[in-house]
Amino acid sequence: MTGVLDRYQRPLGSLRISVTDRCNLRCRYCMPEDEYTWLPRSSLLSFEEITRAAAAFASLGAGKIRLTGGEPLLRQGLTDLVAMLRVVPGVAEIALTTNGLLLAPLARQLREAGLDRITMSLDTLQPERMAAFARSSHHADAIAGLDAAREAGFERLKINAVLVRGFNDDEIVPLVRFARARGVEMRFIEYMDVGGATRWSSADVVSREEILTTLAAECAGVTPMPRIDDPRAPAERFRLGDGTIVGIIASTTAPFCRDCDRARLTADGTFFRCLYGETGIDLRGPIREGISDGGLGELVAAAWRDRADRGAEDRTHVADRGILVQLAGLKADPRKEMHVRGG
Repeated sequence: MTGVLDRYQRPLGSLRISVTDRCNLRCRYCMPEDEYTWLPRSSLLSFEEITRAAAAFASLGAGKIRLTGGEPLLRQGLTDLVAMLRVVPGVAEIALTTNGLLLAPLARQLREAGLDRITMSLDTLQPERMAAFARSSHHADAIAGLDAAREAGFERLKINAVLVRGFNDDEIVPLVRFARARGVEMRFIEYMDVGGATRWSSADVVSREEILTTLAAECAGVTPMPRIDDPRAPAERFRLGDGTIVGIIASTTAPFCRDCDRARLTADGTFFRCLYGETGIDLRGPIREGISDGGLGELVAAAWRDRADRGAEDRTHVADRGILVQLAGLKADPRKEMHVRGG
C-alpha cells in the first residue's frame, strides 16, 4: 500500500502506541485524581496484535513509532515488543516516552532490542516538588534512568517538561542547564486542556512567549531554528546564545494541527486520529475476528482519509475555555483520558 492523506492533505507519518493505561506517577496535568477506571486487562492488545496493527500503519507511511502509556515500562516484556517492531517492513524509527523511574535496569536491553530514541519526562529538579506534584518520592530513580540511557549509547536524548505556573515555571533555566550538562536536549510543553487535565486553567499555562522571554534574558539571546530534519515535528527549536538547543511545544497557544501527522493507538486497540478526538475506531475487534492484513490496512486508510481533526486549534476558539472533559465523563469512558491515548 502507499501513503494516504486526510481531508487537509496531511499524511499519515507517525504512530503513537500506548502499551498500557497504568502509570506509577500521578502528575497534576495528566492523572491528578485518586482513583481511575482502568481498561480491562483482557482488552489489552497482545504484542502480536500490536505488531500487526503497527504493520498496517507502517504500510501507509507511518514509519515512525513511539511507545507510550501511561508509563510504558510498566508493561512486562517491552523489550520483546521493540524487537518485534524492529523487523516490521516500513518501520524506520522506534522511540519511547517514559518517566524514567524503571529505565535504569532496562536501558541497555532496550537499546540491544532495537530502540532508537528515548524522551524522558522530568518536570522538576527538586525531589520535594515531584513528591507534591506527582506523588512520588522516586526522583533519584528518574535521574538514574536518564544516566543509564546515556551510558547505553542512546543518542538524541530529550527531556520533556510540562510547565505549570506556580509549580515549576521558575525552573526553566535550571532545567536547560541540567540538560546541557548531560548532552541532552531540553523541551518545554505548554500545559494542555486535554482529557484527564481535570484541574486545568488557562491561568496556569506558561506560554511559548513567556518561555522565550525568560530564556532570552538569562541565556544571552534566542534564535529560531529552521525545521529541516522533521518539518512535522511538534517542537519548535531555538538556539541560545551559548549554542544550547531548546525545544518548545506550544500546543495550547500556537497549535501545530496543520502539520500533525500523528495517529494514536490505545492499549485496547482503539485508533484515535487526534488527542482531542471525541471517538475512535476499534481495531481490536477486527483483528481478533481474523481480518486480513490488507483489510486492516484498508480500515486504517479509510479512517485517515476521513480525518478532519484540528482539536487543539478548535480549542483556541472557545470563548470560555475550561476543562475539556468533566470527571464523570472520564469515568464513563476512560478512553478520553490522555494517559490512555498516549499523550
